[in-house]
Amino acid sequence: MSIKKQYLKTRPFCKVVFRLSKEEARDARRVFLVGDFNDWDKKATEMKPLKTDGFTITLDLEINRDYQFRYFLDSMTWENDSKADKYVYSCFGNCENSVIVL
Repeated sequence: MSIKKQYLKTRPFCKVVFRLSKEEARDARRVFLVGDFNDWDKKATEMKPLKTDGFTITLDLEINRDYQFRYFLDSMTWENDSKADKYVYSCFGNCENSVIVL
């Protein structure tokens, strides 16, 4: 898992690259990035499969905010990002959500 942040000089946004390796995706065929930025819509943000290994997606997110998110594998399994900036408790599912701080 990895998260790469690139702050834009001319706009109040950050380009964030989320990447999940094949092993981390547990051989999932489809992976969705779900979180505050897409109103927790399980099908809104599908990650692109990489030819060599895993999945990736790049989002432009507004700065000076925290975003909660999780990965949704094959519409069955939720996974957190081990490289998240922090984690917060979620009463939905009695679990923690990954958080990215921008």
